[in-house]
Amino acid sequence: MNTIISTTDLKKSFGSKRGPIEAVRGISIEVGRGEIFGFLGPNGAGKTTTLRMLTTLLPIDSGSATVAGVDVASQPKLVRARIGYVSQLGGADDLATGRENLILQGRLYGGDLASVTARAETLMEILDLTEFADRRVKTYSGGQRRRLDVALGIVHEPEVLFLDEPSTGLDPQNRANLWEHVRMLQARGTTIFLTTHYLEEADALCDRLMIIDHGQIVIEGSPRDLKREVAGDAVVLNLHDSDSVVARARTLLTEQPYVREVSVEGDGLRLYVEDGSTALPQLMRLLDSERIAIKSISLSEPTLDDVFLRKTGRSLRDAGTNSKEDAA
Repeated sequence: MNTIISTTDLKKSFGSKRGPIEAVRGISIEVGRGEIFGFLGPNGAGKTTTLRMLTTLLPIDSGSATVAGVDVASQPKLVRARIGYVSQLGGADDLATGRENLILQGRLYGGDLASVTARAETLMEILDLTEFADRRVKTYSGGQRRRLDVALGIVHEPEVLFLDEPSTGLDPQNRANLWEHVRMLQARGTTIFLTTHYLEEADALCDRLMIIDHGQIVIEGSPRDLKREVAGDAVVLNLHDSDSVVARARTLLTEQPYVREVSVEGDGLRLYVEDGSTALPQLMRLLDSERIAIKSISLSEPTLDDVFLRKTGRSLRDAGTNSKEDAA
């Protein structure tokens, strides 16, 4: 792999009244040139803190990192010249037009007016901004504003683009539209490192990803390979009765040869079976014969949430989404 981002045992702590909080606890990463690489995890997991260290916005407590062939700690200015960064909040001036924002950004990176103007025109075409390029940014929709943020991040043609929660706050249509533009940037040779807590975003975009939780890497690989680790189909049973009935159902199902794994989830059970279409009627007949009432039953193929659940013991969909650390 032609590595463009590399970290070794990266760590970061923050002080608090209760003592130091370890936000990032020894993360090692290798990202290949031209990849879309993702950090997937709940807010507060350490994704944004890691990104801010890699983009020189936070000092590294210990460990090392290189980005685009440059040491982050010793040569931060050179790193900044070679990367683009789009934060969760964006950086456009609301009172300026999209075109003015792009030209100003390009000039701040040292480009001459003629080349920056031409580059702005190209980016407006690529990211579908031309139609409203001369409107003030305060009139833009969420999707239009987010595409402008991406354009601002790549106006100086960086080797690596960092996207922090790129589609947060977008509706499904605008999110899918942004994904298409991100793929287009990759096709043009840009390496993209993104953070997300959206399972669908990680699955749809990333060539490889790391699932991160409590400042540590849980598992890494391609979305397809990670889902393969969860053998079989997932079945979720919600039961009407008490905890004792749930425990009895768990014991009963664990004994079945076609059930590979059973765990308690809320007022029911989650289990993995080899073939869901075959197992489902067997499960229903078995529970009915034992007079265990089923409130609802669902069947699905493994998802990245199943991977997270198996590795951490909880669902990523249910994990905290309002942490100050990753919202900062």
